Amino acid sequence: MTELDPFTDVLDGPVYVVTAASGGERAGCLVGFASQCSIDPPRFTVWLSTANHTYQVAREAEYLTVHVLRGDQHALAELFGGETGDRVDKFERVGWRPGEGGSPVLNEVRTWFTGRIEGRIEGGDHVGFLLAPAAVCPPAEGTSPALLRYREVRDLEPGHPA
Repeated sequence: MTELDPFTDVLDGPVYVVTAASGGERAGCLVGFASQCSIDPPRFTVWLSTANHTYQVAREAEYLTVHVLRGDQHALAELFGGETGDRVDKFERVGWRPGEGGSPVLNEVRTWFTGRIEGRIEGGDHVGFLLAPAAVCPPAEGTSPALLRYREVRDLEPGHPA
């Protein structure tokens, strides 16, 4: 337990699948640390664990794709959060297509954006990737899907320790 746990234990933000491609390799992982961080210019930061295979691929990538998971996409969260790309090709199990810079776009996720990596922020055991939007697929007009939240994936056994 850390001194920050009493504060963070009450938070229940959405979870995302972040994908990357570089050097002929693709990777993706479940991410709980992510947020818009600037309005003008628009920027978003995702934090990747340095122990994660996706981090290794993302270090050499130009773009990352951030997928917003719906409440009914627990199996997708389990694949990208419970398996590691060190041992499994997660993309053999899902439909996807290459986006900007080859960054994989998952077919079954309807809300996503691809961002050009503008910078990196050291944050301890995670590194923040500052993204400038390059391609955006917003939710369908008039819809507000229920998002998959941290509390719903808290039981997942991670592919890598944090």
